[in-house]
Amino acid sequence: TSKARQEFSQIVNRAEFKGERIILYRRGKKAAALVPIEDLELIEAIEDRIDIEESKKAMAEARKKGTIPWRKIKKELGL
Repeated sequence: TSKARQEFSQIVNRAEFKGERIILYRRGKKAAALVPIEDLELIEAIEDRIDIEESKKAMAEARKKGTIPWRKIKKELGL
């Protein structure tokens, strides 16, 4: 990471213009990555799709099994 700090603009350019994925190390261990924005956008789109699918499953389960009233949950939690 200290080398990356010194060469930050060069590293950003490598990711932005060459599409490189750069792993940053701290004390010999992987600490972070600098990736092209397109990679990040793809990861976020995949996460959104997963969240939507999980939400659909949860809603289907709630329709099938029912839900717990909020007042009951509050009482169980002592709120």
